[in-house]
Amino acid sequence: MHTYFAMALWNPHLHRDAGSKYLAIVQALESDIYAGRVRPGDRLPSQRAIAEELQVDLTTVTRAFNEAKRRGLLEGNKGGGTYIRDSLQQQLAAEKLLKLDLSMNNPPQPAAANLSQRLSDGIAALMTDQRRMLQLQYQDAAGNPADRDAAVSWLQSKQLDVTRDRLLIACGAQSALYGICKQLLSPGSELFTPEYTYPGLKAVAKELDLTLTAIACDEEGIIPSAFEQACEQHTARALYLIPTIDNPTALTMPLNRRQALTEIAKRYQITIIEDDPYSSLKHDAPTPFVALLPELTWHIATLSKSATPALRVAFVITPDSECCRALASVLRASSLMAPPLMCALVTRWIYDGTLGELATAIREENNRRQQRVASLLVDYEFSADPDGQHIWLKLPVQWQAEQFTREAQSHGVSIVPVSQFAITNTPIQAVRVSLGLALDMEVLNRAVGILSQLLAQTQSSERAVV
Repeated sequence: MHTYFAMALWNPHLHRDAGSKYLAIVQALESDIYAGRVRPGDRLPSQRAIAEELQVDLTTVTRAFNEAKRRGLLEGNKGGGTYIRDSLQQQLAAEKLLKLDLSMNNPPQPAAANLSQRLSDGIAALMTDQRRMLQLQYQDAAGNPADRDAAVSWLQSKQLDVTRDRLLIACGAQSALYGICKQLLSPGSELFTPEYTYPGLKAVAKELDLTLTAIACDEEGIIPSAFEQACEQHTARALYLIPTIDNPTALTMPLNRRQALTEIAKRYQITIIEDDPYSSLKHDAPTPFVALLPELTWHIATLSKSATPALRVAFVITPDSECCRALASVLRASSLMAPPLMCALVTRWIYDGTLGELATAIREENNRRQQRVASLLVDYEFSADPDGQHIWLKLPVQWQAEQFTREAQSHGVSIVPVSQFAITNTPIQAVRVSLGLALDMEVLNRAVGILSQLLAQTQSSERAVV
């Protein structure tokens, strides 16, 4: 090593998971900052010295420094050297908490996805396309026809029989779910749902004054006999479910169970609201309800979990063209339209294959993270899907879910207790642990390691209330 580096506070190296050399330098520096190996105010070696040490071009290092400055990591005066930004201290304190956040069900962003570069390149290409620039205006609430055609193409590649007149583009799945419930259900109506359901549905139900009626489930999802009994005894005319990699239970309903529920829904004329954020990640996902019962199914296919939540784009397949027009009217009043720039970018990504490549990279990273978590929690019971982004962790008898969640938070790890998902007043003791937001495997190891240590405690450190 050069004598200079023996005196320097930062030891230059390349991050092994980066997609290019300049990003490898940036990510190595970023990791060392978060790990505390370098601190705000520390001076970096010169760009030329770093280039010599890493045996890369000086232009590569210059590009890395510029990117690090753009991210707010570095500052410096011409001729006065480059330093870790002093004002980074408060940001680091906040982001250290974010690093152990296992509560948000975000997709991971592995280096192979190269998302930031794809976003930058994709938007730049759109800005030079005069035809596309003309389309970045106010649009029909159902979406630009060109974007809807792209969505049809993408869904048809998944063996779904859909035409443009039955499909619209919503501003994310939550907006679509709100609009569908607003369109189908009047205040005071019942809506069937599994015993543990997506918190976003609970929020919609509260806003629209809907009553959620829980249907008993087993290891394959909703129990057909329980569903049929509920149809006979309740007034609900719609069922909400996430049949592929359910949130929170991580279960995927097998085809025979879907077929059994389809027969019951058809017999009792129960509309199905099929939320489908994960099937693009699932290897050999079973046939969706929209293909089994198209005349009664509203299907929401969001890109938030298989690409990025930043897109705010979801495709909705409706039972027929009249339903599509009615939902478009509701969305026009609530969100006006999906974001034209993001829709144009998604269309580009559909046709050039980027959307599929992102899903593949995220699936492979999910596989790696699930394997690592399984090895860390080998002594505990949980349900998971190897292609999914979360696990449903059953707690040992000494733990209550709310208590365990508070204890984890006191150690800097955020998770979600069963109460956020439960419809009944007698839930099991479980928590959802999301794996995608951890910045890398090292952070995931640390966070899940803390949970493992807490699970092994024979009792909580919290005092009983007397």
